[in-house]
Amino acid sequence: MYGVDDVLGIMGGYRGFYSKNTINLTPKVVNDIHKRGGTFLCTSRGGQDTNKIVDNIQDRRINQVYIIGGDGTHRGAALIYKEVEKRGLQVAVAGIPKTIDNDIAVIDKSFGFDTAVEEAQRAINAAHVEVESVENGVGIVKLMGRYSGFIAMFATLASRDVDCCLIPESPFYLEGPGGLFEFIEQRIKENGHMIIVIAEGAGQDYIAQAMQAADERDASGNRLLLDVGPWLSQKVKIAIALSS
Repeated sequence: MYGVDDVLGIMGGYRGFYSKNTINLTPKVVNDIHKRGGTFLCTSRGGQDTNKIVDNIQDRRINQVYIIGGDGTHRGAALIYKEVEKRGLQVAVAGIPKTIDNDIAVIDKSFGFDTAVEEAQRAINAAHVEVESVENGVGIVKLMGRYSGFIAMFATLASRDVDCCLIPESPFYLEGPGGLFEFIEQRIKENGHMIIVIAEGAGQDYIAQAMQAADERDASGNRLLLDVGPWLSQKVKIAIALSS
């Protein structure tokens, strides 16, 4: 309808531009991609060479580039746009937000977020079944969310089984009046069990101080998170043992 003869899918993220990993996206190829979870064209982390990417765009005579992803992906898109502009190429670069964290400003909801919240419900339901089967059961469900607690928060709001939700935006502490341990003790006395939902980025500074961890980063420059799940589980086990 729009006179576009060829639509190329770049396989494996930005590196796919110069490793020649492409696929022709015909109506037949994309017919059922809406039923498949994850990233249809695959992905990669950081380390891309912007000059090589734009060289490839120029060599292939591509005139429209649609880049789908989150924060890191769009930082890369901005670099590609600047290089395209610098060379004076007639190429449109469009960024399409897609992140399950839902942490992109201006838009209300990004692709993948609803699916993530739905899947989180299964984990919460399973944890609830387990804690009800033992005396003083405490279930901890760790969900995705590096710097934003949208998945944890919406999954908690959608569930009637969660007693406490911990997210990166809201610091928490363990001991003393108003601390997590006090709340756990109170909840167990009332209900005999409880469920805690925690986003993976919550309490990172707290853990780093306790473990004296170094500031390590991945290929995209994102800080590698410490595993809050086992850390919190161990802390809660010790607190319950001491109070019983």
